[in-house]
Amino acid sequence: MIEGQEKRPSDPWTVAQTIQPAELASELGDKGGTPPAIVYVGFRTLFVGGHVPGATFHGSASTEQGLSDLKKWAEELPRTTNLVIYCGCCPLEKCPNIRPAFTMLDKMGFKKLRVLILPTNFATDWADKGCPIQKGM
Repeated sequence: MIEGQEKRPSDPWTVAQTIQPAELASELGDKGGTPPAIVYVGFRTLFVGGHVPGATFHGSASTEQGLSDLKKWAEELPRTTNLVIYCGCCPLEKCPNIRPAFTMLDKMGFKKLRVLILPTNFATDWADKGCPIQKGM
């Protein structure tokens, strides 16, 4: 197996298709680069309470409507878009949103699709570590 291609049985992504909070925060702070498109795939109330700066919300990916709205938005993007998705509603291993969103976007052919790894939740693994936050819609 190629390095970075390994994955847990319950995860549809490989290690190479993940990004850690500090790494994403660094990419967001890089004034010389183009920031990735960031999509929050969890629940609206949590998004409004605080999210990764620049992230967009298109519905909860655990619902048919949310997946449909996400797909409609994503159809307009080039498949080479640097795209990061995240949830952080609960522990990653139990998240009802991240796997359906990743699977759909992967099947749509996105080549630079990554998952922000938040093992516990957004508050613990992003906000409490001093990463930047944006509030509201």
